[in-house]
Amino acid sequence: MADESLHFRTIVELAGLIESGEISPVEATSAQLDRIEALDGRLKSYATVMAESAMAQARSAEAEIAGGRYRGPLHGVPIAVKDLCFTTGVRTMGGTRVMADLVPDFDATVVSRFNAAGAVLLGKLNLTEGAMAGYNPDRGVPVNPWDAGAWSGASSSGSGVATAAGLCYGSLGSDTGGSIRFPSASCGVVGIKPTWGRVSRYGVLALAESLDHVGPMTRSTADAGIVLEAIAGADPNDPTCLPVPPPAMLDGIDQGVSGLRLGFDERYATDGVDPDLAQGVADAVKVLEDLGAEIVEVRMPALEEYLAAWPVLCSAEAALAHQATYPSRRDDYGPWFQGWLDLGASVSGVDYARANNLRAACNGRIRDAVAGTDALVCPSMPSPAFPVEDLAPFAPLPEEGLDMSLLRFTAPCDFNGTPTLSVPCGLSGGGLPLSVQFVGRHLQEPMLCRIGHAYEQATEWHDLHPPA
Repeated sequence: MADESLHFRTIVELAGLIESGEISPVEATSAQLDRIEALDGRLKSYATVMAESAMAQARSAEAEIAGGRYRGPLHGVPIAVKDLCFTTGVRTMGGTRVMADLVPDFDATVVSRFNAAGAVLLGKLNLTEGAMAGYNPDRGVPVNPWDAGAWSGASSSGSGVATAAGLCYGSLGSDTGGSIRFPSASCGVVGIKPTWGRVSRYGVLALAESLDHVGPMTRSTADAGIVLEAIAGADPNDPTCLPVPPPAMLDGIDQGVSGLRLGFDERYATDGVDPDLAQGVADAVKVLEDLGAEIVEVRMPALEEYLAAWPVLCSAEAALAHQATYPSRRDDYGPWFQGWLDLGASVSGVDYARANNLRAACNGRIRDAVAGTDALVCPSMPSPAFPVEDLAPFAPLPEEGLDMSLLRFTAPCDFNGTPTLSVPCGLSGGGLPLSVQFVGRHLQEPMLCRIGHAYEQATEWHDLHPPA
C-alpha cells in the first residue's frame, strides 16, 4: 500500500489493516514519521517528535500482534497528545517558557491508558501558552492546513492541525472554553468534549480545573469513540474522576437516529452566525430529520450575562494552577498569558463567588431549555476559521478583555460539564471547514456518537481533507 493512500485512513480502517496483517505497526509508524518530517516544518503542529520511542513501541506492537496478543483497535496505531500530558522522560512544556525544562517521571493517566491499549505515541503537540488564547513567542503557532492564513483554533491547535493533515491518526486535546471544538471546527475534524470527570486529568497540566476537559480529536466519529473508550474511566489518582466504567462507545453506534428527539433553536443557531455556517447546520438538521430524528423546537436563554463569569473563573483558577511560577517568574510568560494571570490574581473572593453563582444559574437555564430532548444541535463556533492575524497570537491580552461571543456555543458546556460532539458539516464559500455541534446529557457520549455516525453515513463532509 502506497504511503500516500495511508495517512488519511481512519483508525477503524487502519486497525483492520493492522489486525489482518496487511500493514504492520512499524510500516504505519515509519510512514507517519516521514510525513511529519516532510510537512511539520511548515505546519508546526508538534512540540516534540518522539521518533525513537515511537518506533520501539511499533516494533513491540508488531511482535505482540504476530504472537496472537492483539489488544484492540488502537494496537499499533500512531497517535499524539497535546503537550499538556505528562510523558515519562519527555518534556511537557504546556506552550510556555517557564516549563521548558519540565521532564516528568510519570505518565498522565491518559498516556498510561494509550500505552495499555498498545497505541504508538508519535509525540507531543503544540498549543497556546498555558492552554489559553495567546502563544508564547518561544513556541510555534500551528498552521491551519486548509489555509495558512486561517486560525487553527485556540489551545489544542496542534492537535487539530496534526489530525487534519494526516500527521497522526488521532490526538488528544483539552477544552476549558472551547479548545477541543474550536480546532476541530477550524481544521475539519471530529472532536469529543466528554462529560466533566469522564476522563482523568491526573498528569495533565491545568488551566482551570473546574472547567478543564480532556478528549479525543480524530477524523471520524467512530474513531473518536474508540479513543474515548480507551482513555475514560475512574482513576484513584484523580478524585474528581467519575466512578463509572469506560463506555462501550461503538455498541449501538449503527442504530441510527430514528426516534431521537433533537433540540434546535433556529434563532440561537443563526443570530450572529456566518451565513454559510448557519446554512450548514440547518442542512445537517434536515439530514437528521430525514433519517428519522424528531426535531424539537427549543428556546435557548440569552447567555451574555452568564458568559461574563467565564473569564473570572478561568483566570482565577489559572493563577492558582501557575502559583509555582507566577508571579515569581512573571516576565518569562508571553504577553497574552501574562495578562491573563494578572487578571486572575486580581479576582477577589466576592468576584469568584458571584461568577460561580452565574455559572450555576446558566446551567439551570440551559437544563430547562433542553429538557425532554436527547441532544441539542447548534454550531461548534460562530464562523469558519477567521484570519489568524485577527487574533494577533503574540499580542498582549486586550484591555477590553475577551470577546465572549466566540465562546457562546462552547463555554456553557464547560460550565455544566455536558458532553459534546463536533462533526464537519460542509465548506464555506472560501473553502474552509464548517462544523455542527451535538450537545448531550451527562454521560451520554455513546448517544452523541450514534448521531454523529448516522450523519456521517449520510454525508461526505468528514471524508474531505486539506490539500497539505
